[in-house]
Amino acid sequence: MHAHFERHVYHRHSHDAYSFGVTETGAQAFACRGASRVSAAGMVMAFNPDDPHDGHAADEFGFTYRIVHLGPELIDDALADTAGRAVGRPLFADPVLADPVLAAALRRLHAALLPDDGVPTATPLRRAELLDTAVRQVVSRGATGAPADPSGGTGRAVADAARRYLNDTYLTGLDTADLAAAVGASRFAIYRAFRAAYGMSPSDYQRLLRLRYARRLLAAGTPAASAAARAGFADQAHLTRWFRRCYAITPLTYAAAG
Repeated sequence: MHAHFERHVYHRHSHDAYSFGVTETGAQAFACRGASRVSAAGMVMAFNPDDPHDGHAADEFGFTYRIVHLGPELIDDALADTAGRAVGRPLFADPVLADPVLAAALRRLHAALLPDDGVPTATPLRRAELLDTAVRQVVSRGATGAPADPSGGTGRAVADAARRYLNDTYLTGLDTADLAAAVGASRFAIYRAFRAAYGMSPSDYQRLLRLRYARRLLAAGTPAASAAARAGFADQAHLTRWFRRCYAITPLTYAAAG
């Protein structure tokens, strides 16, 4: 995405991919991992998969930014050793990096993937080279060790069990009693553990999974109304409202871009 926002406010959400952005003008404010952050012009944003965050303009003038989402498997391929073996996925403890070299590498990659004039000129080989360069630079210049587990061992086990259950049942109409019975903990313990581990409530995570499923349906050519129903939304308007809050575009715009 390459966009300018003044009044749009991103609802708290996460992506199932690594997300690397560059703020070009203005400043974007957001909350991530329990702290308020600001990415000003020239700064880089680095989000791990399932890193909850929101976002809005830091002032009335808005902000312009570029962002690219890269699946974890693609990161594995880019970082693999010469024998093709995975070397472990990077983690970014700080979601805002002041690094002009890294910002330039990401801008080059983004321009090759989504040129401003809409006409891609970089060959597939060149795009792969830029991707490899950007991934290796963002890892070498910005990645750190794994963040500390904020929920503790027991809490993390509860959160992980709840997440596995939600991953399997997010299209069903489960309630808190179902989740509590499946996990073997009270709904309050699950809520606290899940929030501590993943930065959002179980219901927020369920909705996020439904949005991702709707996105896959739209990319496969499913009409928006049908995608909304199959993904568990009340209707197309309900899907559109949450799609815009989390992705800043409508389902129809997303489908057309595919």
